[in-house]
This record gives sequence, C-alpha cells and structure tokens, in this order.
Amino acid sequence: MLVELGVVEQRYQAVREVLDGAPVTVVARRFGVARQTVHVWLRRYAADGGLANLADRSSRPLSCPHQMPAAVEARIVAVRVSHPGWGPARIRWQLEREHVEPLPGRSGVYRALLRSGLVEAQKRRRRRSDYRRWERGRSMELWQMDVVGRIFLIDGTELHAVTGVDDHSRFCVSATLVVRATARPVRDALAAAMRRHGVPESILTDNGKVFTARFGRGPGPVLFDRICTDNGVRHLLTAPYSPTTTGKIERFHKTLRAEWARPNERRFATLAKAQASLDAWVEEYNTVRPHQSLGGRPPAERFAVAAERLTAVDATADTSTGQPARGPVLAARRRPAGVSRWVDQRGLISLAGSTYRAGPTYAGEHVEVVVTGGLVEILHNKVLVATHVQRVKDDQRDRLEPPRAQVQRRVREPTEGLTVTRKADGNGTVCFAGAPYRAGRAWARGSIDVTIVAGSVQLSVDDQVIRVHPIRHDRSRELGAFANPKGRPRRDRIA
Repeated sequence: MLVELGVVEQRYQAVREVLDGAPVTVVARRFGVARQTVHVWLRRYAADGGLANLADRSSRPLSCPHQMPAAVEARIVAVRVSHPGWGPARIRWQLEREHVEPLPGRSGVYRALLRSGLVEAQKRRRRRSDYRRWERGRSMELWQMDVVGRIFLIDGTELHAVTGVDDHSRFCVSATLVVRATARPVRDALAAAMRRHGVPESILTDNGKVFTARFGRGPGPVLFDRICTDNGVRHLLTAPYSPTTTGKIERFHKTLRAEWARPNERRFATLAKAQASLDAWVEEYNTVRPHQSLGGRPPAERFAVAAERLTAVDATADTSTGQPARGPVLAARRRPAGVSRWVDQRGLISLAGSTYRAGPTYAGEHVEVVVTGGLVEILHNKVLVATHVQRVKDDQRDRLEPPRAQVQRRVREPTEGLTVTRKADGNGTVCFAGAPYRAGRAWARGSIDVTIVAGSVQLSVDDQVIRVHPIRHDRSRELGAFANPKGRPRRDRIA
C-alpha cells in the first residue's frame, strides 16, 4: 500500500539518510534536488533539531538597513497631498530644500507614492529617438507664443491665456487671460510683454489667424505682425500640423494645466481675480520652481543673463485705419542673412560640406538657410520648417562664423571695343568666328552684343555685361566675323 508523504516528512527522511551515513550526492539525486538544498535542510534540522525548521518559510530578511524611514515617507505623502500636480522629481527637490535626511532618490519617492496609492503604476515611456531637441544660445533671442483655452470661471465663462516663454531660459514672458482670443487682445498681450521684458530678436508661433494672415481670407498683415514689424522682430511660423516645433510652449501649457488651471477650475468669479492668481503662480514658476532642463534651477536665473534689452514701440494705438503705430522704429537686430539652397529629391540640402534634412515635402523647392548660435535653420517661404545643430568638420574648426550671404554682383557697363550682334539659339548660345559662347537660357533667341576685349569675349545685353568668356575661336577668323556686324541674314523658310 502506497502512502503519500508530506513535504516535511520527505525532507526529514532525506536528513535521516544522510545522518545514517548515506552520501549527500546520492540522497540529492534520489529526492530530485540539488546538493546545496540537502545541506540547507541539514543546517535547519541541526539548529533546533525539530521538524518545524524543515517547513517552507519566507526568505524575506528580518530587517532592511536601507529602507526609507517612516518619517521621510510620511513627509513625501504630505507634500503630494498638498500639491497633487507634483511628480517624484519635484517632490525630491522640495525635500532637498527642506534638508531632509536621508534624502531619497527619485525612484524611491515614486515607490513611496505607489505604496500609498497616490499614483498608479505605469510603464515608463521611452523618448522618441526621431525628435531633435534644440535651444537658442541666449535669452531674448527667441520667444515662443501660443494661445490656450478651457479655463473656466464660476459661471462657466471660458477664458483663454495668451502665453509666451523664452526659448533659452524657459522664462514665462506672457500669461494674460482674455475672454476672446482675437487679434487685438493677443496684440495687446504681446505689447505688454515687450514693455515688461524688452524686445526679442524673433518670435515663433503656429499658423493661427491671430498670429498671421497666411491662411486667412484677408490680405494682411494682422495686428500681431504689425507690432513685430514696428519693433524689428522677426516673426517665424511653424510648418502646418507641426506642434513639436513649438514644444517648449506646449510643455508650458501642460505644467500650467496641472499646477494652476485644474486646481483652480471654476473657482474665481471674475477675470481680475483669476489673473491675479495666475500672476502669482507665474512669479513662482519663474523665480522658485525648479526646471528639469535647467539643472534644477528656476528660469529667472538663466533669463537674468540676457543681453541689453531694447524698449518696445508703443503699438497699442488704434491701428484700425491700417496705419502702423507711431513711434521710433527700433533698429532690427538681424541674425546673419541666409543663403539659398535647393532641396534635392531626397529632401536634403548641402551646406559647408554637410547635409541637412528639410523633408521630402520640399523636394525641388528653394529654401533659405540661416546659421546662428550653432543652429542651422531652414526656412521655406519665410516659414521655419527644420532646425539642426550645426555640424563642423575638423578642418573647419577655425571657420565657425555663419556663412556669408550671397552677394549680388554689381552689373557693370560693357567695355568699349569692336562689337557685333548675334542672335542666340534656343539654349542661349551665340556663335562668333566659328566658336560657341554661352550666355544662358534667359537670353535664348534674343540679340546679344559680342565684344572682343583684350583676351576675352564679352557678352552684353542692353549695355549690361551678362557673361565673359576666354577666347576660344581662331583669331584669324575675326575679320570675317566683324565684316558681318549683324550676322548673316537669315532666310525665311517657305512652306
């Protein structure tokens, strides 16, 4: 009759066999376990000599020296309850300011929040590798501006916020609440921001109708463009459906909603009270709140090192007549002028021996390339379509200055000499003394003056030199060519 033995009984039987002199290897093989397991059973049985030590038990240690103290975990929970929008990194920074010892890590704070049920366990998203992150080299070089809505008062009135951040420092330069985000309130918000902080070199926005007349029905320019022109500010537009180009202002909107809009939804009765609360939050955001991309420092510390700022032109006057605002127009602080490039069929351009991607959408199109502050900007029809980090080869380290703009050649008057007139063919080429000389397709089938000047052939049209070639014809045939100053008469073909 077979009797099923329990786990403890089987282990006790294995221990007795070893104690009776059986080899550990043979016993382990017969019971189907490792030799180390049999030795563990022997040590447990020898500890108290009872069967109780052979039962299954937890392997959890009795103590954990590096476990987070209960007081620290309680403080983490209290901070999270007081500020529901703060994440682990922000809470850790607050604990560091309070000189909490021992200071936990970001993952430790996250696990404490998870144990308390204040956050839900989620798989951490990986950063997209196809995003290219860029940043201007100094403050006041570029502002990013946008409009965000869905901010409600007690009575359900929806407000919109005209927002703007400095690209280099993430400093909030504008956070103005308006009932209707039309052209005039947006213009007034920009004017107030420039009076408060100065005039930036350029402003980057999307293609909203309050910012540009690019897709509007009217002829333009809109009020936003007018104030930019009056103050010498370069207005840059993103490509359509490209929110990642203005990623910094979009990220600011996420923070604004999490830390101010949601906690204060339908809390204020008037716009003035809501604006006062928003101004207080912006002051904390700029001067106190740490920013992850700035190494945990507030934006105000980075914004303070901006260059000397210009005073804005008063553009709040009535511009309904179509006339720009009166006042001294500031000298535009332009970046180096761009150079022209053609986009190849793969969507690439070449600059200083390096290739940059503009996108297959612009294949065969003419673009402008501007290099400033270590960035290569590609603009199509004055719209920013791509930004890349400038790539410099080893033999170009001494030439880090931006490329010069293409200088238009000054048209000079033709040099006097013996001149004959020839008619160009379909390719813009004329024949003189039996040799071809190309003028260009722009002058195809037109009359071109040919002049011999020293050792060159000079081509001109309407007393303006268009091309100069070295002499390639037989000089002995020049007399015959000059004998026909208007060329041989052409015979009309008779059908």
